[in-house]
Amino acid sequence: MTTVGIIGAGNIGRALAQGFVDHGYDVVIANSRGPETLADLVGTLGERARAATAQEAAEAGDIVVVTVPLKAYRDIPVEPLRGKTVLDTNNYYWERDGHIAELDEKRTTTAQMLQEHLPESTVVKAFNHIGSAEILTTGSPAGTANRRALATASDSDEGIALITRIYDQFGFDTVVIGPLADSWRIERDTPGYGIRQNREELEQNLASAQR
Repeated sequence: MTTVGIIGAGNIGRALAQGFVDHGYDVVIANSRGPETLADLVGTLGERARAATAQEAAEAGDIVVVTVPLKAYRDIPVEPLRGKTVLDTNNYYWERDGHIAELDEKRTTTAQMLQEHLPESTVVKAFNHIGSAEILTTGSPAGTANRRALATASDSDEGIALITRIYDQFGFDTVVIGPLADSWRIERDTPGYGIRQNREELEQNLASAQR
C-alpha cells in the first residue's frame, strides 16, 4: 500500500489527508507544533492515518506533500526526500511570507524554489489553485461533462504521470503547464487561479496569463 507523507496540517493538508485516506492510501501527517496536536485529526481520519514529525512523515512517505507557508519551505527535511516525488501546494502571499525578491522580480517560481531546496527530489506543482473546501466536493468521475480540471507543472514526465493519476482519483482532469519554470501561469493573480474551470477553460486561462 502506498504511503503519503503530508508536511503541513492546515486546511489543504487536512483535506488532502482525508482524500488520500478515502482513496486507500496510508497517511502520515505532520505539522510544526508536534504530533500530539494532531490527535483529533488522525482520530477522524481513522486507522490509515497517524501523526508524526516532519522528518518522520518525509521518511515514511512513498509520495510526500509539502503544504506549508512558503516562508517555511527551507524547514522541509532534505535527505529523507531524496529520490521521492514531492507534491508542492505552495503559493506566495507576501503579506504572510514577507517579500521575496526573486519572486517579486519574477526571476523564479515557488516550485523552483522548493526544487532547489530538494535537488534530489522530483517536485510537482499540485493542488495549489483550488480552495481546500473544494478538494473533496468538486471532483467527479472521468468522462463527466464539464469535469473540473487542475493544472500541474514538473520537470519530470514521471512526476506528471503520477499527479495525473492522483488528480483523476480525486475527480479532476489534468492540464499540464510544462516545466516548473512555467508554473507561474497558475500562481496568485493569474486568470486560472482559484476558480472552477473545465479543461478547455483552464487551458485558455493558462495561455492568457501574463507575468
